Amino acid sequence: MSVAPSLDPGSPRVRFGAELRRLRETAQLSQAAVAARLGCTQTQVSRLEMATRTPSRSDAEKLDRLFGEADGVSFTGLYRRIVSRPGGPVWFRSWAEEIEPTALVLRSWDPLLVPGLLQTEAYARHLFSRGPQITSEGVEERVEARMRRQRILDRDDPPMLLVLIDEGVLRRRIGDPELMREQLDHLLESTERPDISIQVVDSECVAGLAGAFMIAELPNGQPDVVHADSPAQGQIATDCDLVASIWKRYEAIRLWAYPERISLKMIEDVKREWT
Repeated sequence: MSVAPSLDPGSPRVRFGAELRRLRETAQLSQAAVAARLGCTQTQVSRLEMATRTPSRSDAEKLDRLFGEADGVSFTGLYRRIVSRPGGPVWFRSWAEEIEPTALVLRSWDPLLVPGLLQTEAYARHLFSRGPQITSEGVEERVEARMRRQRILDRDDPPMLLVLIDEGVLRRRIGDPELMREQLDHLLESTERPDISIQVVDSECVAGLAGAFMIAELPNGQPDVVHADSPAQGQIATDCDLVASIWKRYEAIRLWAYPERISLKMIEDVKREWT
């Protein structure tokens, strides 16, 4: 079952959805009729109105043409406010707000850092605070967005989370030793849940050097979706060839992973080294 993330009623994304619904109903148009104008499905229009789907620039421009910026409402203007909000680039917010909450299984590979879904607040704050040209307010908004993203793990029906992390992640210093001990302790506590598995990958594995990625297995026979890091920005795709390529990388990396029991002992041992 899909569970919508917690929404800020004052956010431009919520305003976008509310104005869409208001103008659609004023014009006596069905969601199906609007979907036909946007070139999408009725379900996608419904999710726009509920603010559980991030609109695209094309959506905004087509809605402005459809409603003629009635009552001074500019969907393009609201779209610009949405994409300028902190909390990560818009392409990743699309993943965190639309893909992860509906996934049955999430598989991830991280060669450099603890995956975002398992980061402590302090670990995430330290990472964000080292970003270029970021204010303290921006850091806190990004930390809040990351913690909000993790709420899917606290649902009654959380996704299965299968995590592969490079051995070097355990020893890569982020913040002070106390922060690292807290983070590794959080990893150990996370695996007490039956739906979370963490395996450490031998540092000699070269199959994962191309970067981090996630594979989302969706319900109702929908195709798998992948999110892969790249030097410029991440990529979200359902292209069969790309998904197959990521799956091959995942399996190749998993061959270098220690069994979970040994992985947890490694995490425990490294945690004691952070003194």
